[in-house]
Amino acid sequence: MKRIDEKIMDLIRKREFVNVATCDHANRPNAAPKFVLKLDRNYIYLVDHTIGRTWRNLKINPRASLSFIDTNTLNGYQINGSVEIIEKGLEYKKIHDELLNKQISLTAKHIIEEVRGEGRHDNFEVALPERFVIFKVMLEEVVEIFSKGKVVRNKISKTR
Repeated sequence: MKRIDEKIMDLIRKREFVNVATCDHANRPNAAPKFVLKLDRNYIYLVDHTIGRTWRNLKINPRASLSFIDTNTLNGYQINGSVEIIEKGLEYKKIHDELLNKQISLTAKHIIEEVRGEGRHDNFEVALPERFVIFKVMLEEVVEIFSKGKVVRNKISKTR
């Protein structure tokens, strides 16, 4: 598989969060939800505003496993890859602006859903954290777990 399947790309684009699993030097696992900012070719950009255990683990071991489920089909997905942590610089500044735009869009979406009676939100505003880092995940493997137990693994070409 050269690129991630378009069906899976669409599923990710529709998500606000994915679960990210990492491991520290003592092989202690950690899983935490992270905000999906964007997809760009074979990369997923995630925002971490807690800057805690996931960040520390990725400093030691820059590999992560992302997971989510398609609630329509009940198929599960696991995306494995290497992670670059972006904390400053030109790319960080560009992403900061993209994050601001996405947060404004999500805030508007939450308000519209509430007015239409389509959703229930305790907090409408998606606030920009004062400090955050970006996890740029290079997609290397996609695992699809079908609702009846079948598992399909696909390697993704490394294109930078």
